[in-house]
Amino acid sequence: MNTFKQPVEGARYLRTFLDVHVARLRTALGDKDRGASAVELAVITAVLVGLAVAILVIVVNFANKQGTTITNTTVPNNPAQGGGGG
Repeated sequence: MNTFKQPVEGARYLRTFLDVHVARLRTALGDKDRGASAVELAVITAVLVGLAVAILVIVVNFANKQGTTITNTTVPNNPAQGGGGG
């Protein structure tokens, strides 16, 4: 399953996701909200999700490159071992 077709899309998603959490943080700070631990938890969660998405994009890209390499590998046909040369 390829969630992001390009690494740029993953970065855009991460940026949007973090912007939402930063906006909530600014709103909470502007309202003098005392739920600082909840806001900190939200920011930490956003950062961890962002890291997970970044790692996912890296792993998927690596797997796709390796899959292409494996598909393009040719196996030599040695006639001395019964290659059907006749």
